[in-house]
Amino acid sequence: MKNAFDLTGQRALITGGGTGLGLGMAKCLVACGAEVVLVGRRENALQEAVEGIGERASYRVCDVTELERIPALVEGVETEIGPVDTLINNAGVHLKKDASEISDTAFQNVMQTHVNAGFALSREFGKRMMERGTGNIIFTASMASLFGIPLVAAYSAAKTAHLGLVRALAADFSPRGVRINAIAPGWIHSEMMHKALDADPKRKEKILTRTPLGVFGDPEDIGWAAAYLASPAAKFITGVCLPVDGGASVGF
Repeated sequence: MKNAFDLTGQRALITGGGTGLGLGMAKCLVACGAEVVLVGRRENALQEAVEGIGERASYRVCDVTELERIPALVEGVETEIGPVDTLINNAGVHLKKDASEISDTAFQNVMQTHVNAGFALSREFGKRMMERGTGNIIFTASMASLFGIPLVAAYSAAKTAHLGLVRALAADFSPRGVRINAIAPGWIHSEMMHKALDADPKRKEKILTRTPLGVFGDPEDIGWAAAYLASPAAKFITGVCLPVDGGASVGF
């Protein structure tokens, strides 16, 4: 049988691709044969990531919250590099604060990054994918998409919105050949996670005790899931959210 996990000849664009989960996904997709374009705000981080990955990686500096820049980003990438087969909406910001203390501006900043930018990118790449009759869009969801977590109301609202977008976009785009899915990472070793947990040992202990595997995950755990969803092996999967969480979403 042909290797259904082979991504040779495919291109993926990953927002927030210079560090953390985005970088882990990029490495795994490249290992499966894909080319990757990393998008982010910090050129130094993007350069370092591309140098570490090798010749099948490139980058574009873009703040995706500036929605007016997205059409030009999409046009530039597809003209200069080639058609994008997989879009991974991974760019994100975290806000740890009691809900009663979150300002309207702070709430909207989180929504702008996760939801508005993710939708705009999906719309622009989705148009092109549907014209070609094939493509994949993957959202990085969260455990906060699945259950209530204290101190992350804005983040939870944004990540829950991702699931609604996955279902609605699948209904709109999949009849024209584009699959839409999400990955819900559990607690994964990353700069964002350690920033949230290292100064909060009780929260850290609570997470580990409700995670059946009893450990935090690695970025590559999310990367291999993304590679699967982007591959022909997942050709009959659309509109779903795949938890990659060590069992946290079913733990007690």
